[in-house]
Amino acid sequence: MKRTLLSAMLVCIAIAAAAQGYTNPVVRGFNPDPSVCRVGEDYYLVTSSFQYYPGVPLYHSKDLVNWEQIGHVLTRESQLYLNGANSNGGIYAPVIRHHNGRFYMITTNVSTVGNFIVTTDDIRGEWSDPIPVKVGGIDPSLFWDEDGKCWYTGSADGGILLCQINPDTGEVLTTPKRVWDGTGGRWPEAPHIYKKDGWYYLMIAEGGTEFGHNETIARSRHIDGPYTSAPHNPILAHYKAATQDNPIQGVGHADIVQAHDGSWWLVCLGFRTQSGMHHLLGRETFLAPVRWDEGAWPVVNATGDIAISMNVPTLPLQPFEAKPARNEFDAQLGPEWSYLRNPDLSKYQIADGRLRIYGTAAGTDEAAVSPSFVCYRQTEHNFTAETCLKLTNADKAGMSIYMDHNGHYDISLTKKGGRSVIETVYRLGTITHKEEIPFKGNKVWLRLTGDPLQYQMWYSADGKNFKSAGTGDTRYLSSETYGNFTGIMLGLWAQSASGKGYADFDYFEYNPM
Repeated sequence: MKRTLLSAMLVCIAIAAAAQGYTNPVVRGFNPDPSVCRVGEDYYLVTSSFQYYPGVPLYHSKDLVNWEQIGHVLTRESQLYLNGANSNGGIYAPVIRHHNGRFYMITTNVSTVGNFIVTTDDIRGEWSDPIPVKVGGIDPSLFWDEDGKCWYTGSADGGILLCQINPDTGEVLTTPKRVWDGTGGRWPEAPHIYKKDGWYYLMIAEGGTEFGHNETIARSRHIDGPYTSAPHNPILAHYKAATQDNPIQGVGHADIVQAHDGSWWLVCLGFRTQSGMHHLLGRETFLAPVRWDEGAWPVVNATGDIAISMNVPTLPLQPFEAKPARNEFDAQLGPEWSYLRNPDLSKYQIADGRLRIYGTAAGTDEAAVSPSFVCYRQTEHNFTAETCLKLTNADKAGMSIYMDHNGHYDISLTKKGGRSVIETVYRLGTITHKEEIPFKGNKVWLRLTGDPLQYQMWYSADGKNFKSAGTGDTRYLSSETYGNFTGIMLGLWAQSASGKGYADFDYFEYNPM
């Protein structure tokens, strides 16, 4: 019996040790500008959040493939002021690092304070209030040298700046110096410094965060340069002929980490195309192996590109338990939910198995303040999302396919005088189109469905028989047509001119396919 048990254990260990392959992206849906750090055998990753609150989603992994969101870095208005921020504003490009037992996250709030650092000794706890870093530009990063000095790099005026700072006070200790302009691609940004084999490697993104996005690298024997470009730049790109049909495009804005087994890995952003080279899910987080021999340049995935299906050796895989598709609102909203700008959290109450949202006068067209709106990332091109709501003294409540205040499709139960209607709204820049369907009662089931070509909105009076309320072309909400830096969010919302009306949502169910 003991021999059988031992044999079974050895087989399990061998399978884990020989883990092979994974599917990209590893963090799905709107999760751009990834940055990663390792502490022992644990990995932590952050991504940009722009106009959404809380700010800077925080993920944990044991294998770099499976990630679980454990919270956000910026959870208080004293850390994150977003009123007035749109989808091109708010939080850009966070970087997470760990040094001497403390976590540091540096980022830019382009709508207010500029560059700042927050710190914590407990990765699952609260982070400090912002520590300003008075260096202009965006995409700041931190690097500690072997002598303990902390160096800041950032993007400004078409080049990469370097200076020494005190990361605990934000004090700038040396005059910022321009150290590299990249290889000639537009918008050199997202710099990171790594030290290996006596070389300082400076890796950046170039080409803009669109189809021409790519990653380049240079190195020097001295941290302040001069830096020499790698002969095989770019080290990651999908704009070439060989990858023009790859379903992943716009790859770049990368970060590198050495795993606890000595292997090297790169996380980067990219987007999955649909409907004729459009993308709507936002820029997502992808993973690729890196070969980095002694004294050599890093080589990403052997050929400088990545794929959906990655047939490569991995760390022993340790997946997390999947969240249920249906949220019955029997507990407080988890970290996968977001709000627009700084919310009035008193407008959201969970009790008796329902989410009550008190409406405000602001609706989904609001560009400055926070409407009564809570949302969830669309993670796949094909999906179904559903809820049931009951309206009480509110003007309207419903669901939204939301890219931005100027680009969204809505379906709602709306009160107009003494009658109820199912209202669908298509907002595309300066164009707004509305349709109404008569409806009886204050309770309705709503459903959203999506595929690569179109979104459809549905309603039901009994939760069983659904009728179509309208169809919208996906392309009109894409970044290529509408333009912005975020991705589609699926929203639940209520609107009430008096501020006293509300809607009770019984559940939210999201099924990606």
